[in-house]
Amino acid sequence: MAHFTKLTPEEKRVIVQKGTEKPFSGKYEDFWEEGTYVCKRCGAVLYRSKDKFDAKCGWPSFDDEVKGAVRRAPDPDGIRTEITCVACGAHLGHVFKGESFTPKNIRHCVNSISLRFVPKQGYGKEN
Repeated sequence: MAHFTKLTPEEKRVIVQKGTEKPFSGKYEDFWEEGTYVCKRCGAVLYRSKDKFDAKCGWPSFDDEVKGAVRRAPDPDGIRTEITCVACGAHLGHVFKGESFTPKNIRHCVNSISLRFVPKQGYGKEN
């Protein structure tokens, strides 16, 4: 059984109630340390810093996820594709295809508040 971290009201609004943080407000939007991004709610490994890129969209962007870590489902808006943590169902954001930002041609647009960063050994403290 997954261990859930106690969430603040704002974390709960985004992660559980499927909200969105304001663009350019998240702590990982302009953050380039080496390491791993894990689910804020359960700690499952989701993304690696090597797959992060600057899409200039206001949220952290990744062009790949850790295999098997992220679930895709049609968003209730009928247009976008929602991404959630496979381990606990936490709302992460949305995934977009065909924008040509990277050779992989995919962008995981993730709320910083849905993530916790774990630095690579020897690369400083957690943020």
